[in-house]
Amino acid sequence: MTQSALITSTLSRDEQTQVDAMLAAVEERMGFVPDGLKLYSVSPPLLEAFLGNVGYFMAHPSFRQEFLAMVRYLVASKSECNFCIDFNEAILGNLGVDIGAVHAARDNPDMAPLNDREKTLLKHVLATLNDPAYQTRTSLESLKQTGWTEREIFEALLVGSNNRSFSTMLKAFDVESQGAFA
Repeated sequence: MTQSALITSTLSRDEQTQVDAMLAAVEERMGFVPDGLKLYSVSPPLLEAFLGNVGYFMAHPSFRQEFLAMVRYLVASKSECNFCIDFNEAILGNLGVDIGAVHAARDNPDMAPLNDREKTLLKHVLATLNDPAYQTRTSLESLKQTGWTEREIFEALLVGSNNRSFSTMLKAFDVESQGAFA
């Protein structure tokens, strides 16, 4: 049974018009509006910023969507956020990724269906989220030797950090499955 979200938006008419336009654009692109985005409609400026962030990564100049979804999936798995786990698993499946390998990566990131270079960055992101002291000048230099730039390292860690934050917000407001705003 789907629970109702613990929070609803109370917006002015202008804010509601702005939110409706942003969510209509999402629905046009995806065919539906994920409830995680509906949660952000509580704060139209933050919804707009969140969508801008998502848009940037959807057209990222160097990260494959499989890599980004795998980062989000494994961070969500660690956070035990069912919404993000299911959402990113669906993305990976739609991208043609072997779901068995995706599941296996939950216990062992070396099993992630990514190339070796991406796995190196993925494992770095996961380790750093687990313990920020993991990231050192030495670990950064090691990543740079595999061809990653400082910007890419920063942005990959940001993807993981943002997903952890998003998972926390979804869980805190009982938006752990699609239909929470039904």
